[in-house]
Amino acid sequence: MGVKKAKKKCCKDKPRCKTCPVVLKRLSDAGFATRLDLTTYDFSAKPPKKAVSEARAR
Repeated sequence: MGVKKAKKKCCKDKPRCKTCPVVLKRLSDAGFATRLDLTTYDFSAKPPKKAVSEARAR
């Protein structure tokens, strides 16, 4: 999937947007991405749809 950069601030939407820093952090903690620096994440493969929806939930 490649490298994704997080937004600077969460927009407080329901569900959270896909580039929200909280969503990328949750996907990283679940093992679907590796954190390169503070706002950049590297995805080796596309995460499953269920994992993304769980990460976006409020």
